Amino acid sequence: HVFNRSKPVRLLPIAFLFLAGLACAADDSDEAALSLADTAPLAAQHARAWRVFTETSIGQTAQHYGLKNYNTGRLSLDLLYDGILRPGWRMVVADRIDRNFQSADATGIGSYTVNTFKEGYLSWHPDGTYIVDAGRINARYGVALGYNPTDFFRSGAVRSIVSVDPNSLRENRLGTVMLRAQTLLSGGAITAIYAPKIERTPSSAPFSADFGATNQHSRWLVSGSRQFSENLNPQFLLFGGAGQQVQAGLNLSALLNRSTVGYVEWSGGSNHDLFDNATGTNNGASFRQRAATGLTYTTTNKMSLTAEYQYNGAGLSKSQWATLGTDALANYFRYRTEIADLQELPTRTALFFFGTWQDAFMTHLDLRGMVRYNAADRSRLNWVEARYHLSHADAALQFQQNAGSRGSEFGALQQRRVIQAILTYYF
Repeated sequence: HVFNRSKPVRLLPIAFLFLAGLACAADDSDEAALSLADTAPLAAQHARAWRVFTETSIGQTAQHYGLKNYNTGRLSLDLLYDGILRPGWRMVVADRIDRNFQSADATGIGSYTVNTFKEGYLSWHPDGTYIVDAGRINARYGVALGYNPTDFFRSGAVRSIVSVDPNSLRENRLGTVMLRAQTLLSGGAITAIYAPKIERTPSSAPFSADFGATNQHSRWLVSGSRQFSENLNPQFLLFGGAGQQVQAGLNLSALLNRSTVGYVEWSGGSNHDLFDNATGTNNGASFRQRAATGLTYTTTNKMSLTAEYQYNGAGLSKSQWATLGTDALANYFRYRTEIADLQELPTRTALFFFGTWQDAFMTHLDLRGMVRYNAADRSRLNWVEARYHLSHADAALQFQQNAGSRGSEFGALQQRRVIQAILTYYF
């Protein structure tokens, strides 16, 4: 019943994007820009070896199931050093610490601290052809925006969720300790990665480097890219490791016209179902595929709209998911825990919509909106952000809503609505 009353709010991200599209439709043309990455503070930051910013937030969370609302707060410090030690040698160190506050009477938690040691590695590049990196590296793969089947090193990497924005989840996570070698070829590149086993189990200690989350077993990856034309540059991947069957991957994006980019991300290989992994059962491995494909349309008014279809062949079917949520609650919670750790889809199919509008209505004001929709149970996550850029600071307001039936992907989440105000200061 709560969800019926909040129906207008569910569609808020779509509504604001639709109205924005009407406002700038008269200026749309095939001359639209192809990329709208946030550039406000980045140009100045990359001119220096150090990038440091602090962030504070206050907010309120409304809960499902009649549980009490509670207030939240956060203080964060994010550090990045990316500098040249001497000709041919580069060092990268990135770390983030989050001090979180919650109303103890409603959550039983109070305050807690999480440190995320994101990266720390040395890079050797004797010439413009070869690069060798060693240390903790955040190796991100994938061309899709909402779901990345070829982002093989994402498992267990998120220690602290400060935003459900997929860009934040990919940035604010643990890197994997690895040795990475890259060579540049004429019109392409080849990369080889080896990540050794370091620790067996993850750690929940606030300041742990948590190598057990990212280096539980040895893994390897080989990728190659080849530019066939100005607008076509596919990437091919092979991934494997201890206890892991070899997985193949493909990343492909193409310029369809001057305002539209299409992309396909795919992985496939012999796998157990995710439910088997979560519950310790063994129904045998078989070939499983994962994919994400979508379109991004960009306008001359600095607006970008993405629609993405997502598929996880190792997830549960619609009937299996419905049964699990009602008849096997212990396995249901085990499965959800496994899915969250792997950053996977719990069911076979999902839809994802994302939109950005830079300088919306006024200079320096950016709007962003997202909808995640589970096609099996019709639950959804809605998220909207308004961010205003100052000379050395950002001020943002975020709204998130999780809606759906009691056992659904997003309806089962304890948080029903999250509102927070954020202030970020760049040193």
